[in-house]
Amino acid sequence: RRPPGREAYPGDVFYLHSRLLERAAKMNDDHGGGSLTALPVIETQAGDVSAYIPTNVISITDGQIFLETELFFKGVRPAINVGLSVSRVGSAAQTKAMKQVAGSMKLELAQYREVAAFAQFGSDLDQATQNLLNRGVRLTELLKQGQYVPMA
Repeated sequence: RRPPGREAYPGDVFYLHSRLLERAAKMNDDHGGGSLTALPVIETQAGDVSAYIPTNVISITDGQIFLETELFFKGVRPAINVGLSVSRVGSAAQTKAMKQVAGSMKLELAQYREVAAFAQFGSDLDQATQNLLNRGVRLTELLKQGQYVPMA
């Protein structure tokens, strides 16, 4: 019998997750070598990434892509929330030019989504906020991908 852990999950659930994900690892050189990549998919309840299972898997993996239903229904596809998506490898795997563009763009998109959520409640926005909102709309449109179009 296994002892209870947090949120009524078994106490060894973290160990079980890490053991499962470590199976997608470096292969024995005697059998051809190489490595495998695991893409665990975690469904959150109401987008709660701080729940036990999402935090377990996030702590084990090298990053996460957070897909958001609200963005999907707004026509943003892929519906990636750049504010919650993280990569531990990230910029180390990018060219210098890509690193410069991606870093500032990710920050701008995250700021845009944050400000856009509050801007709907007020009509008296300063020029800097209006510029941020306009640029965010353009960036979002630029990054949208059509159905069956793997690269835009």
